[in-house]
Amino acid sequence: MPQETRAAARLGQSASTVERAADVLVLFAEAGRRTLGVTEIADALGLSKPAVHRILTSLRSRRLVQIDPETRRYALGLTAMRLGLAYLDHIDVRRLAAADLAELSRSTRETATLSSRVGTQRVYVDQVTPDREVIMSVSLGVPFPLHAGASSKAFLAFLPEAEIEDYLSVDHLSRLTDRTVVDPDALRLELSAIRRRGYARSFAERQSGAASVAAPVFDHHGLPAAVVSVCGPVERFRGEAESCAEALLAVTGRLSALMGHAIETG
Repeated sequence: MPQETRAAARLGQSASTVERAADVLVLFAEAGRRTLGVTEIADALGLSKPAVHRILTSLRSRRLVQIDPETRRYALGLTAMRLGLAYLDHIDVRRLAAADLAELSRSTRETATLSSRVGTQRVYVDQVTPDREVIMSVSLGVPFPLHAGASSKAFLAFLPEAEIEDYLSVDHLSRLTDRTVVDPDALRLELSAIRRRGYARSFAERQSGAASVAAPVFDHHGLPAAVVSVCGPVERFRGEAESCAEALLAVTGRLSALMGHAIETG
């Protein structure tokens, strides 16, 4: 066999081995179980058990998988976790949400916004406005307190309990309009309701004449990494808030999954 042919054969074999190893790693992510046995992997991927053993041995050498010595079942290892965290740490939420924000504005025919939190405040970092005569528009980069408006309360409601209590313990919560809720006990009740339904709503609480619904995008720690909202003129929005909330939750659920958030079931 010519040297070039042998080299091409080795390259093809190496590529096939890499692909099969990648398939094994992906199977752990999609299987819905923490551990997998050799037989399960072989059956799922159509591989022989000796081939699966070789792949797992190679992955173990790089700590991509680990084995339970008692059950002889395999799980993702430390290096796999480090790779996942490295990916999550480099996610640009604004870039990630751009297409969904545009589609959300198109489907609801209202303004869709994205907010980030900065300490005890939050700011709008992006918006997409609809093509219609009367719209709402927000100011990017302007800080707002976490108790005023749907986007702010969507952050506050899903923070750890200690952080919520620290925020509500301040002597005076600022009032942005005459509808801003500033009583700590009333806010606690509202935050609890937001957690139950999964989104916040506001009618002229942050800005007179404006209304919105907002929901968090959760990261892999289960904390709000960003908040997406749909907003419009208050009188028009009253009749469409529920349908906007439904579209909103579909978007934030998808973005949360991309951020590594896993919903607990059972």
